[in-house]
Amino acid sequence: MSFQPKSLCVFCGSKNGNDPTYVEEAKALARMMAKKEIELVYGGGSIGIMGIIAQEILDHGGRVTGVIPEFLQKHEVGHHGLSELIITESMHERKRTMFEKSDGFIVLPGGLGTMDETFEIMTWKQLRLHNKPIIVLDTKDYWQPFHQLVEATIAGGFAHEGVRDLYCLVKTAKSVFECFEDIPDVLEEVFTSHL
Repeated sequence: MSFQPKSLCVFCGSKNGNDPTYVEEAKALARMMAKKEIELVYGGGSIGIMGIIAQEILDHGGRVTGVIPEFLQKHEVGHHGLSELIITESMHERKRTMFEKSDGFIVLPGGLGTMDETFEIMTWKQLRLHNKPIIVLDTKDYWQPFHQLVEATIAGGFAHEGVRDLYCLVKTAKSVFECFEDIPDVLEEVFTSHL
């Protein structure tokens, strides 16, 4: 089924990473989102790829909602020029709020926090708590170890092979939107095989 999101949550790093391609692809994605009038929902930061993608969308006339816990806002890493900034009491509330405000999820290169967000939103989908698309932007093969870990859970007998359909792995920002053209439904067995 084809999917036309009004808002997308982007999980990404609070650092730029060691390869400039990470930033270039984030900017390309931001420009496409702004052109398609898709609102960005993200972690509210002003630093790293988080800050770059938010500013790029704002610079191109798009709408950006940031969601940041109060303790991070106190460290002055929050972006102060957003369309909307929501301050939460905890990281858990932050993730729940980003989930509720988004039609789907895009994962860019990032650190432990990005991995945490990605695994949690995938687990929620596995448990059939949502059926929103999850697109992993594998810039410069950054997410290959993640993909291999998912394959290892299948090979080891800890996950149904249908978990492959929990996310779509793409190589370029342009391919993110091509992936929306055919999003498979997650098999019931992906959940029930664990019961």
